[in-house]
Amino acid sequence: MKKPLKNVIFLSIPICLACYAIASANKNTNSNLYPASYTHFVSPALANGPLKDAASFPIGVGFGTRQLADPNLTQIITREFNSMTTGNSIDWAQISPSPNVFLFDPADKLVNFGLNNGFKVIGHCLVWFKADPAWVQDFQGDADAWDNLMKTHIQTIVSHFKGKVSAWDVVNEGYDENGQHFTDLYYPNLNKHVENVWRVHLGEDYMAKAFTYAHEADPNAVLFYNDYGHERMPKRLQAIVDMANDFKSRNIPIGGIGLQMHLNINVSEDGIKNAFIQLAKTGLQIRISELDIRLNPSGKDDDALTRNAKRQADLYYYVAHAYKTLIPKDQQYGITFWGVSDKDSYVNNPQKVDAPLLFDENYNSKACYDAFISGLQK
Repeated sequence: MKKPLKNVIFLSIPICLACYAIASANKNTNSNLYPASYTHFVSPALANGPLKDAASFPIGVGFGTRQLADPNLTQIITREFNSMTTGNSIDWAQISPSPNVFLFDPADKLVNFGLNNGFKVIGHCLVWFKADPAWVQDFQGDADAWDNLMKTHIQTIVSHFKGKVSAWDVVNEGYDENGQHFTDLYYPNLNKHVENVWRVHLGEDYMAKAFTYAHEADPNAVLFYNDYGHERMPKRLQAIVDMANDFKSRNIPIGGIGLQMHLNINVSEDGIKNAFIQLAKTGLQIRISELDIRLNPSGKDDDALTRNAKRQADLYYYVAHAYKTLIPKDQQYGITFWGVSDKDSYVNNPQKVDAPLLFDENYNSKACYDAFISGLQK
């Protein structure tokens, strides 16, 4: 009798373990939405897509003219999205690389592509000290000259696209992680300091001036302040909330706040939740402006792309669902991804391999595509 009983016990162990695994998985309400491992496939959720049809607010993508030359990417863009951001084509160094010169052609191509496909077009960005060309960094003049330089730049661009661009990232990344206005920024890998010439020469109210000048050029455009790290930098988050409330009290024409949300798989969901709640209290339009989620934050983990895929999918689900449920409907300006596929993501370079977006290098949707749609629909 002992031998058969022993066999029964041994046979029952795997069954018990399997039942325990299923029960444990069910504790996580999202766990049964995603495959157990990362695989590249054309998602069955495409039958429930495209992305733009899964949400009541715009679903967008940021890209440049290089992507327009790839028919595989433009096919995804037109199929999946109904909003777009102009990539880096309007950064000061790109659009005005020398004094009194404005190279509108690349941005015109992007804006016209968006309009021809019925997209809401968002312009990025008007004032970002990290993107100032050398001639701006070296500009000489008193406060009035600096003020005129910024005003002329903003109003030349906004007037050019008036009636075509629905919203603008007016000021980009103006606060440091301690919630202070950047005066300069040190890049240790380049051993280089970049001065925030606007803060230095115009004072902290340069941001208010920028919004005022943009509004004068196009009173109908929605004007955003855009930054990153709201979910993990509480002092920066508070500074942005305080700035928004101050601008509203002074009738400075700020219309919204953009959260870039360049995330990685280690981000705190509580931090995301808190950022949404605090920013929604401003009453402004709230937009996720540059979303991607890195699987390989260190850039050194050879197995990260497979091992962390489910966590990436869980986070895409969480971001979509949290935005939908925590931001009031009348404040939902939309969610925009920064890049179309892993192939064209700025995250990837020869030293750092990652897969942060919903479409892989072969243009197929991934597990996180399903997760994101599920988050929008729950």
